[in-house]
Amino acid sequence: MAGYRIDRVSEDIKRELAAIIRELKDPRVRDVMLTVVNVEISSDASFAKVYVSAIEGIETAKLAVKGLTCATGFIRREVGKRLHLRKTPELKFIADDSIEKGMDITRALGNMVITDVEEDEE
Repeated sequence: MAGYRIDRVSEDIKRELAAIIRELKDPRVRDVMLTVVNVEISSDASFAKVYVSAIEGIETAKLAVKGLTCATGFIRREVGKRLHLRKTPELKFIADDSIEKGMDITRALGNMVITDVEEDEE
């Protein structure tokens, strides 16, 4: 499959997964603010790695991944229905801590900006 098509399908799957995750009733997934960070699809579109992050941290993301893994069959079927793909990839969910790291960087930058402003006023 051409590279641009893989990228397009990857973004489509990412968008649909975000919608499907919001519809799940599993408390490990429902009660958590989850973000689908990235979807990597193999060249033949038979496998997809789905990176999921939680604002609450990596431990919460790991727990949510267990819930998502239990619902993999349902999620895969829904993706296939919504996107009308010839071959729906097998999904593997992976916990990612990129949102938590991003929030730490934002906090550090916020503290640095406040410190710089106070020094300029003196």
